[in-house]
Amino acid sequence: MPRLPFLLAPLAALALAACQSAPSASSAPAGDLRQPPEAIAVQVALAAPAADPLAFDAGRYTTQQVSAGGQSVTVRAWEGVPYVSRPAQSDYQVMNIYIPEAYFNGGQVGRYDAKTAPIFLPNQIGGYMPAKPGTPAARGMDGGARSDAPNAIAMALVKGYVVASPGARGRTQASGKAPAAIVDLKAAVRWLRHNDSRMPGDTDKIISNGTSAGGALSALLGASGNHDDYAAALKEAGAAEERDHIFAVSAYCPITNLEHADAAYEWQFRGIDDYKKIDISMLDYKVQRKTVAGTLNAEQKAVSAALASAFAPYLNSLGLRNAYGRLLTLDAEGQGTFRRYLAALVTASAQKALNEGQNLSSFGWLQIKDGEVTGLDFERYLRHLGRMKTPPAFDALDLSSGENQLFGDARHDKRHFTAYSAEHAPEGQALRADKATVRQMNAMSYAGWAGSWTARYWRIRQGSKDSDTSLAIPAILALTLQNRSYVVDFALSWERPHGGDYDLDELFAWMDAIDP
Repeated sequence: MPRLPFLLAPLAALALAACQSAPSASSAPAGDLRQPPEAIAVQVALAAPAADPLAFDAGRYTTQQVSAGGQSVTVRAWEGVPYVSRPAQSDYQVMNIYIPEAYFNGGQVGRYDAKTAPIFLPNQIGGYMPAKPGTPAARGMDGGARSDAPNAIAMALVKGYVVASPGARGRTQASGKAPAAIVDLKAAVRWLRHNDSRMPGDTDKIISNGTSAGGALSALLGASGNHDDYAAALKEAGAAEERDHIFAVSAYCPITNLEHADAAYEWQFRGIDDYKKIDISMLDYKVQRKTVAGTLNAEQKAVSAALASAFAPYLNSLGLRNAYGRLLTLDAEGQGTFRRYLAALVTASAQKALNEGQNLSSFGWLQIKDGEVTGLDFERYLRHLGRMKTPPAFDALDLSSGENQLFGDARHDKRHFTAYSAEHAPEGQALRADKATVRQMNAMSYAGWAGSWTARYWRIRQGSKDSDTSLAIPAILALTLQNRSYVVDFALSWERPHGGDYDLDELFAWMDAIDP
């Protein structure tokens, strides 16, 4: 459907339909006081929500002033907009929408106007917990915790993007078990397409963004566009009958590929027994984080060794190749070209930092000569990185991890999702999620699937000081996409711990570049 002027787009579209079906003026009885088209449009528009519960209500907005990076823009804000007609959690299955005021007056913001503005879709999900929609006023995201990071929503708006930030259900809610969160994000995309002719923004240019679990879900959204695996859940929620593929993905430190994340973690940290674990609890409805230091005991070391030995066969089965076509593999000892590929990523990250003027002389495991990083001791780097989690890192044998809760169901709050943990769990704790549900939460299940609507463009960032998951996990996703001819920008961010939205200038430069 061609776009209508956006000042009165939803009203004008309905007025047109009403006028086309009304009798002509020449056939009207004498003395008939015919209403002007604007009045007809208003009357029909007011009736629209009853006929279509997912219709965009253009008139219910507030005006906000948004500033970022020394720039300011006036926006219209629609907050708490339901994106499904049968929500299980009506306070979470909603979306905040922000549109530059200029787009309703035929104007531009930067290089964009009402027709060309891409739609930025940032989620606020951390730890697979329930998440409310984001706002321009909130501080940035750091692995699900509030931080002093810049606000990506505000930055997007001053650069001329339309912003749609969806909330989503999470693992602590009965209705929020897997795959609820990805179903919610897909429903939000469908809502945008359902209202494409009613509001500014280009639904062919939807770009997702997320950090940690939110990064994993951003990647999953981009990988699994329009896949039938989610059709039943979307129908049950009352999602619009539209497509849910997107244009591009931004994913920071994605906690994904959970079926193989335990093996990858132990392969990376094999022989590093000291750890600094983060215990998370709730006190007075606030998240409390406490660092607990320790050393792996004999039983944990045995679990680590068993899991580590399982990683090489999995990695080798993928047939991954680097940019030069060289096969990336590991031998039985966990050594090989894939390990050297990861070392090269760390080297490149250090070189970028050096080029930017950072002093790297304190990193004794780096070899630097004449302004060039010529090598590194990867084992010493891993000890600098440090172990954070005890084995298994994600599918805890005693069902104590957040990911165990993610894969619960209506009858069981927590379940295993890997064969190893289910087989080695204590008596009475061997419950395992079905394979279909586990598949639905992994971007690797869908990246480039046959008949694929996988997003064309990808930007994946992992901190070089992030030990929440193995560096192998985002690397495997990036390589898989590259090997299947998708356009991928993957890099490690020097000395960054677990977090995201820390390089917004670079992020938006990339976003502008993929939409020339």
